[in-house]
Amino acid sequence: MIKLNVNGKTVEVDVEEDTPLLWVLRDTIGLTGTKYGCGMALCGACTVHVDGDPIRACVTPVSSVVERKITTIEGLSSDRSHPVQKAWMEIDVPQCGYCQSGQIMSAAALLAKNPKPTDADIDAAMSGNLCRCGTYQRIRAAIHRAAELAKG
Repeated sequence: MIKLNVNGKTVEVDVEEDTPLLWVLRDTIGLTGTKYGCGMALCGACTVHVDGDPIRACVTPVSSVVERKITTIEGLSSDRSHPVQKAWMEIDVPQCGYCQSGQIMSAAALLAKNPKPTDADIDAAMSGNLCRCGTYQRIRAAIHRAAELAKG
């Protein structure tokens, strides 16, 4: 059994140590907000936070996150009240929506470290997250809006 801290709760899972965190979250624990995109850490759809840092869950072995704090899109806020989630809805960012949980998790990690990001900061932080619908301008606008919402 492997013991994990997921969204503030201790969870024990019976999986192989090299199982990708993505599959543990989705298939074993049932948290399906984190998406499978490419399986090679290239698209960002599987982004979650580990100790506050954005990581790609599709290539992260579950054994590497034992005794670390894992946050998924479900754990960002219980009622969609996180400033990034509020801004995403206000700006109407999603088109198809598939990549959005990964986008939101990367944006939240950026704002936690840099509460007033420039366009260049946003572009750099979000460069590993692909959106096939091309909502990049709305994503950038929503991150700026989330920064405003976070400061009150």
